[in-house]
Amino acid sequence: MTSDFEAQLRAVSLRVTRPRLAVLAALRDNPHVDTDTVIELVRVQHPTVSHQAVYDVLRAFTDAGLVRRIQPAGATARYEARVGDNHHHLVCRSCGAIADVECVVGHAPCLTSSDDHGYEVDEAEVVFWGTCPDCATAPPR
Repeated sequence: MTSDFEAQLRAVSLRVTRPRLAVLAALRDNPHVDTDTVIELVRVQHPTVSHQAVYDVLRAFTDAGLVRRIQPAGATARYEARVGDNHHHLVCRSCGAIADVECVVGHAPCLTSSDDHGYEVDEAEVVFWGTCPDCATAPPR
């Protein structure tokens, strides 16, 4: 798998480093995680990696299109390695769990604006809010 990650980094002209490989692996195995969780996951293999290094890697990956940053209203920013397919998200109002939803209708950008104001629209972001199955069946507190 490392060679796949190395190829991804080289494809966007980023140097291959252990922290970058570790962040890619963490996001592949743990979608929709916040920065603190990424740091914890990376430090399992690389205990000395700094907060700033992970922040810098996430910023570089987001800028390069390797990672998608999502931030549902009222929530901390989350990161995922699933990019380029214009999928959407379900967010639980109770526990904050996030699940992927495929493109809502048709081909990307999935939705057509009633007035595009001259913009060339290439992506639509939709967030569905509700209650996840675990929270819906949990006894009241």
